[in-house]
Amino acid sequence: MYNYRIVEQIIRVPKPLTKLLRTIIIVFAVVFLLSGIMISGFLFVVLYYFYNTYSQKEYEYILEDRCFTINVIFGKTVRRSVHILDMNMLEVLAPYWHNSVEKYRKGGSGTILRKFDYTSYEEDITYYTMIITENHEKVKLLLELSDNMLQMIKKMYPDKVYLS
Repeated sequence: MYNYRIVEQIIRVPKPLTKLLRTIIIVFAVVFLLSGIMISGFLFVVLYYFYNTYSQKEYEYILEDRCFTINVIFGKTVRRSVHILDMNMLEVLAPYWHNSVEKYRKGGSGTILRKFDYTSYEEDITYYTMIITENHEKVKLLLELSDNMLQMIKKMYPDKVYLS
């Protein structure tokens, strides 16, 4: 019925102390290498590599036909597909403040779901809550969806998507 592919990439804002911790790791590595303690110096270099790789996160949303895929990209090099969702299993998609997702909020009516946050943590961007069944388990996804992607999902599931 629909042939399309919409790809969107979200870059997560680094935490405030990330830059400081990276600098401290580099300083210790240089000090140990220059003082002749090679094993500790190389261990700090390895620590820096892994910390640098896994502290930088980007998310990629791919909506293709009725399949919604979420990939996590670590350090701009390592890509992992974390969710491959069948959109026919969608229960609701709405802004985080909307009444349709109120029962899934912390402190709501008691429905507790596993939550996955794939947002950038920027304050001025509206994020959406998606409740969907994955592997026979209902999950809650927090997403930053573009207008193009929202309109396409709304076109496919008009009774399950709330935009305002």
